[in-house]
Amino acid sequence: MIQPAMRRAEPVISEEDFARFREFFYRKTGIMFADNKRYFVDKRLRERMAACNLPAFRDYFNLARFQANGAELQHLVNAMTVNETYFYREEYQFRCLVESILPEVTRGRRHGETVRIWTIPCSTGEEAYSIAFYLLDHWPRVDDFSIEIIASDIDTQVLEQAKRGVYGERALQYLPKATIARYMNRVGEGVFQVVPEIRNSIMFVQANLSDALSTSRFRGFDVVFCRNLLIYFDDISRREAAETIFEALDPGGFVCLGHSESMSRVSSLFSVRKFPAAIVYQKPE
Repeated sequence: MIQPAMRRAEPVISEEDFARFREFFYRKTGIMFADNKRYFVDKRLRERMAACNLPAFRDYFNLARFQANGAELQHLVNAMTVNETYFYREEYQFRCLVESILPEVTRGRRHGETVRIWTIPCSTGEEAYSIAFYLLDHWPRVDDFSIEIIASDIDTQVLEQAKRGVYGERALQYLPKATIARYMNRVGEGVFQVVPEIRNSIMFVQANLSDALSTSRFRGFDVVFCRNLLIYFDDISRREAAETIFEALDPGGFVCLGHSESMSRVSSLFSVRKFPAAIVYQKPE
């Protein structure tokens, strides 16, 4: 049995350390941790300090800030970001996509032209695959167009999970069994993997919505799904994110936010569109 005196003391993270880290992380990601997240932040910082064998906060913080290849900063981002999602989450927006948005977007387009959809943050891939499944099952014109789905996240670990496309029962609980049977293979007890044809059709790529350089290559989208991300931002970061999405969309393109988020409170760049299944936002023509 390990006696209390033999246990290694936990690294000390002072109020000043927490404040400095919070400001640094905010500048890098746009995510602002409230005071009530102190336990969450300290726990993950200590885990990273232990992994790097740097028990002093100052040494670890210098590594995260100044490491030339940015590897530890990426580990930190992966540790600090929340990736809670599941298939067909807020399914009514997918219904809106096939019943209202895509018919409007593709009006006048020729057979074989491209429809581009960007999902950010994509987390472990459930949203991107949900869009693909829903289009295949519910959009009568799915074969008339070349559909590109690009899925992005700031967290490189979840992107690797997304590429593998392996999910357990909790992630699949709202997905119809017939859809699972059509588009997934059973790889274990209660574990399924998206079929290769769909996995390989979606491009998973890292992007930081708070970094203009990181998102400058994302242009020409018809629809952007950016759900349940802005709730982690402060007002300044929300406005910057809205401007990034605005630049990424083609004129007339649409953005879908989470049910508790509103673009109207963030930016005047977009028009509100009220469709039967959902309220979304549109970049003016």
